[in-house]
Amino acid sequence: MEQSQKNQFLTFRIEQEIFGVPIESVREVLDYEPITRIPGTADYMRGIINLRGAVVAVADIKKRFGMQPTAETDNTCIIVLELDMSPEEECVSVGILADQVLEVAEVFSSDMQEHPDLGTAIPAAFLRGLGKVGEQFFMVLDVVGIIDRTLAHNVS
Repeated sequence: MEQSQKNQFLTFRIEQEIFGVPIESVREVLDYEPITRIPGTADYMRGIINLRGAVVAVADIKKRFGMQPTAETDNTCIIVLELDMSPEEECVSVGILADQVLEVAEVFSSDMQEHPDLGTAIPAAFLRGLGKVGEQFFMVLDVVGIIDRTLAHNVS
């Protein structure tokens, strides 16, 4: 019998929902730090941070989903991702805000499911599917779909 492939996702909480991103796209997780707003960018682009001399754009995906902005708490963090925006371009570093990072979840591809249309406020275009660990589901984000390529480049 053929074994299905194991995938790893960094899981995190946004309000009461659990989301995940493929671990291979995660560069690092940072404690929340002040973000410099850049005028003229989309309102969900919180601004930029200096990461060891490199400028990294930070998005508030809660705002992208039409929710209230992410509040700064002791658990708020910035997940820095390396995104392959297109085959012709280099990877782009982008940070996303999370209310709390949870764990790295291992999920067999056979346990992944397409995202059902459950009437969620999160557009299906922003989701890759559902992962399941034990009895807990989490939504796998399509971060490239969430972050507009031109926005990421304009603030980087």
